[in-house]
Amino acid sequence: QRVYGTSWSTQKDLDDYLNRIEEAEKRDHRKIGKEMDLFHFREESPGSVFWHQKGWSLFQKLISYMRMKQETAGYQEINTPEILDRSLWEKSGHWEKFGANMYTSTTPDEKVFAIKPMNCPGCVQVFNQGLKSYRDLPLKMSEFGKVHRYEPSGALHGLLRVRAFTQDDAHIFCTEEQITEECLTVTNLILEIYKDLGFEEVILKYSDRPELRVGDDQVWDKSEAALLEAIKATKLEYSINKGEGAFYGPKIEFVLRDAIGRDWQCGTLQVDLNLPGRLGASFVDSDGNKKVPVMLHRALFGSLERFIGILIENYSGKLPFWLCPVQTIVIPISSDFDDYAKEVNSQLKKAGISSEVDLKNHNLNYKIREHSLTKVPMLLICGKKEVDSNTVTIRRLDSKKQETMDLKEFLKKYSALNKAPSI
Repeated sequence: QRVYGTSWSTQKDLDDYLNRIEEAEKRDHRKIGKEMDLFHFREESPGSVFWHQKGWSLFQKLISYMRMKQETAGYQEINTPEILDRSLWEKSGHWEKFGANMYTSTTPDEKVFAIKPMNCPGCVQVFNQGLKSYRDLPLKMSEFGKVHRYEPSGALHGLLRVRAFTQDDAHIFCTEEQITEECLTVTNLILEIYKDLGFEEVILKYSDRPELRVGDDQVWDKSEAALLEAIKATKLEYSINKGEGAFYGPKIEFVLRDAIGRDWQCGTLQVDLNLPGRLGASFVDSDGNKKVPVMLHRALFGSLERFIGILIENYSGKLPFWLCPVQTIVIPISSDFDDYAKEVNSQLKKAGISSEVDLKNHNLNYKIREHSLTKVPMLLICGKKEVDSNTVTIRRLDSKKQETMDLKEFLKKYSALNKAPSI
């Protein structure tokens, strides 16, 4: 039997630590996810999420937001197969370095396939279709790719550690001369997105060349200088991890600090001097010579599943209005006002607001308690006064105060708020 202990220099430090532990338990995304009816897990598919309608709505809202940001930034969205022949994974080097974590299958004709643990090799195959010129670069390809990685069952932890997840991957093919500008652009995009999602405090970790590596030192020099310049331009706190870069290039890790002071490593930006050459990627330079492009790997959320878990815990389930799976619930105080409640709900939906109407045969206080548990930000109460004046009475989450507002005014105000701050 093991006994674990912890020691602190002052009583205040110990109290702060115990308060953080208690607060983290209250914010556990597994508990809140059940209360909000977002997702569940089953033993028949350990480490894979069963998304419920409300959870899937949140998932899709994040993807729609990312699509909009990436389209504005000049990305082309692609999609690549989830199952690929062993030969491609051998060419890419993943079979040797990552094979133990891959799900594989042998067909009746003795061919071996693997479910992809990452999206990079598939993306290079798309780049390789057709001759590319230096004028085509930088070429930015994004993908919401479903990947599978074996994790020991004891390591699984709700949405935060899964075996099947969706990566918001992008790969930027560029020349050596474009590395610096592209790293700066990616870093600014990542920080803007984190700010939209309520994460103002971001810490950067920079990892440079390891002893065992591929590529010319001259290109490593450019790559490392580019990442450091991008980091310094942010004016954010950063640390340097000497020799901890990947064998194929240096990297930046983006660490988010949440509402109770916990750190979460999410985004990454990596320079890859290896994979494009291994998989035959090339472009024609201004002198007519074939060259291998540099590839930047970029993920903002990392795993969408994990990021949703972090969001839930950061906000304790009380998500920003534009992200809420259900933004309003319309409640008539009696069945006499059902028709008006249905009409209000219809107008809310037409205005793009995620709304439901509760016509169940329960009293008003019961409905308020029930919907408060599911973290719906606003309940709209409808009775005779509201019908006569074409208004709604607003009851906000965690508040006993009520406010009556003209329905048209409500629709105008909350339609405008139903988007990310930077859009």
